[in-house]
Amino acid sequence: MVRYYNDSTTFRLPEKRRTAAWLARVAEAEGYTLGDVNYIFCSSERHLEINKEFLHHDYYTDIITFDYSDRKGTRVVAGDVFIDVETVRDNARIYGTRFRDEMRRVVVHGVLHLCGQRDKSPSAEKMMHRKEDKYLALF
Repeated sequence: MVRYYNDSTTFRLPEKRRTAAWLARVAEAEGYTLGDVNYIFCSSERHLEINKEFLHHDYYTDIITFDYSDRKGTRVVAGDVFIDVETVRDNARIYGTRFRDEMRRVVVHGVLHLCGQRDKSPSAEKMMHRKEDKYLALF
């Protein structure tokens, strides 16, 4: 079940039910079942606090994913996905895309992380972007 929360922002994700159904299809296409996934939308400052406290990173980023998945046993993906709404908005301007589209990209990015997709190397990052594009086309 996908749930949406706000922490220090008034942002509300549009089309929540459609998004949840889409994310379930993404997880299924990746070979998993979607379990409890919480999306927490927050301000840049709150996101930075989380990044410092839990990951010991002192920089802004658009997404932080805490993975509670059981990919080897039940193959159920679960986790908490914190999204910095302000950074997503800035990135949309930088990449010349609509905010709505950039937010969807980040939302699916979180589920792909829960499904085991990494993005720390150039090749893994390319694969992540290809998968994002593929699943965005299915929204």
